[in-house]
Amino acid sequence: MDTPYITTEQLSERIHYEPRTILACLKDKVLKEGIHYIRPFGRRKILWIWAAIEQDMSDYSKDRAPVIPMAGGRFANNG
Repeated sequence: MDTPYITTEQLSERIHYEPRTILACLKDKVLKEGIHYIRPFGRRKILWIWAAIEQDMSDYSKDRAPVIPMAGGRFANNG
């Protein structure tokens, strides 16, 4: 059974983003405290809630219509 909480380094390995990118760009903008991560005992250490992150990534992918790249850098929705 997977543990419900993972470290930033473990999250980095799973989603293929650098730990620095996760902390600087995703934390608090895309990944929210209390939903996607916690700070145990009110400390600096962050533990990520993998099930919530995985669910949100999956939901986002399902909601997005497939796109077709076109000349000039534009995209056409296929849906």
